[in-house]
Amino acid sequence: MLLAGLTTGHKIGLLVVAAVFITFALSSSFLAPRKRPDFPGRNGLSVFVIASLVLFAGMLSAVWIFGAEPKEAKGAETAKAAVVQVTEKEYSIALSPTKVPHGAVTFVVRNAGKIPHNLTVQGGKATPDISPGKTAKLTVTLKHGSTTVYCSIPGHRALGMVAKLTVS
Repeated sequence: MLLAGLTTGHKIGLLVVAAVFITFALSSSFLAPRKRPDFPGRNGLSVFVIASLVLFAGMLSAVWIFGAEPKEAKGAETAKAAVVQVTEKEYSIALSPTKVPHGAVTFVVRNAGKIPHNLTVQGGKATPDISPGKTAKLTVTLKHGSTTVYCSIPGHRALGMVAKLTVS
């Protein structure tokens, strides 16, 4: 699954480093002992250990460098949400703006009324009840089309606390 998220360049880099490491391991295990039965011998042991450690560090570095997510992928995940300022009072909801791009949308809801209100977005996500003079935030992901927002306190929607948001 990790390989599916890597770019072609990262896959090639990991493959080259892995091939070098595997070639060294196989040649030191099977080919070198055929030519020199006492491989690595007393004099060659330190060189063999150093070469093994260098290749191991190279492999770890390659995984660290080539296995990292591309910067644009990180940026896509942390894209800023569109912000809609919402003012609620008895018995109306004002949205600013009334049109937003699809994706993450944050509603900043201010209760300018004298009784508690909340904001519910079509589909069921809602703020808790907001006391008069207080503010709450709600972030949702919206698709193309239009979305209805309303106050779900019993009777408030019927009294006019409903608004439409266009999602482009």
